[in-house]
Amino acid sequence: MYALVDCNNFYASCERLFQPKLRGRPVVVLSNNDGCVIARSDEAKAIGIAMGTPAHLSHEMFREHDVRVFSSNYTLYGDISDRVMQTLASFVPQLELYSIDEAFLDCSELGLMDLSKLSLDIRRTVMQNIGIPVSVGVAPTKTLAKMANRYAKKKYKSLGVFYAANNDLVNQMLSETNVEDIWGIGRQYTKLLQGHGFKTALDLSRAPEEWMRTSMTVVGQRLWNELNGIPSIEWEFEAAPKKNICTSRSFGKLTGDKELLREAVSNYAARCAVKLRKQHSVCRSVNIFLNTNPHKTDHRQYMPSVTIECETPTSDTGELIAYALKGLDFVYQKGYLFMKCGVIVNGLIHEDAVQQNMFDSRDREKHKKAANAMDKINRCLGKDAVRMAVQRFDNRYKLRADHLSKRYTTNINEILRVKI
Repeated sequence: MYALVDCNNFYASCERLFQPKLRGRPVVVLSNNDGCVIARSDEAKAIGIAMGTPAHLSHEMFREHDVRVFSSNYTLYGDISDRVMQTLASFVPQLELYSIDEAFLDCSELGLMDLSKLSLDIRRTVMQNIGIPVSVGVAPTKTLAKMANRYAKKKYKSLGVFYAANNDLVNQMLSETNVEDIWGIGRQYTKLLQGHGFKTALDLSRAPEEWMRTSMTVVGQRLWNELNGIPSIEWEFEAAPKKNICTSRSFGKLTGDKELLREAVSNYAARCAVKLRKQHSVCRSVNIFLNTNPHKTDHRQYMPSVTIECETPTSDTGELIAYALKGLDFVYQKGYLFMKCGVIVNGLIHEDAVQQNMFDSRDREKHKKAANAMDKINRCLGKDAVRMAVQRFDNRYKLRADHLSKRYTTNINEILRVKI
């Protein structure tokens, strides 16, 4: 059996955790640069606020319904997520992190344990220890567990748990789930399936196996197996190394200042380097791109990018910054107002698989030790406590975040204060 545990309205729940007065009040969280709605409390959903709603077009609605608006606080959300996952890990031998607010739990080694009771214990313990509400779906496959979690929210909201313990309960759940709501079914497959008369997950589970394999290839075969209780999606107890890494942000305001772009590009390259070292990878090329704002039709538009091949695959911060700044020199032109820039490292391989360049005179072992020491210091003292000078410390290009809450759990200066 598989269990899928999902934090309810996670970002909004994190904000409410430290401000109990927000309970029962509509809460929304905005995307980077306070662009659009990416998380909503149940109260916000009830008054019709949709995902992706532009914030700048919704001020009147927010004011009318007394909606509390927050900028994304990923430092807070990440720390709360770690606490939730550590709690979940105490219940089962193994779990797979699926996203910042979801995890699959392996229940196969729990013997005759009552999984309904386990699910309720999980829900109660996470709420008691962390304060975040969760829903739990239990079923014979990952796809069915994902569906059971959704079904729990839809049909058993107060309980927050659904255990598809037998064929009757599985079929009940399948019959009340539309094909477009099945995990892994996108728009194109939805059109295909609905065009052939499949309306519910139950209909699809009874489709001819050969038709599924022919019409949807291996994806269809795997989905058919999963819907019929045959596990076909492997566990990923450790996240697979990324094949490329991108760091990119929009600016708080449009800019044509090359020095500010140099600062941003340097910081993005440095973050890519840290991510590379974390997964013991090196990159073979670095891509730099700039974007103007396509919605500003009265502005000149320019969206260049350039890829620079590394002489030797690397994860060294200084080296990647040098490549990124070289790329910026290639693509930058005066007279444009840029909304965004970014750095992508491509061609990732394991650091032990590097073929040495006979003309490479860089002392790579020395620089590797220095980079590892810098990473260790930054883990202890905080991100970017030690950095390259070109990265600066004033962060002039920061995102707009007019509604940012405090980092209650990770910054001693922003810890929650209680008046007695």
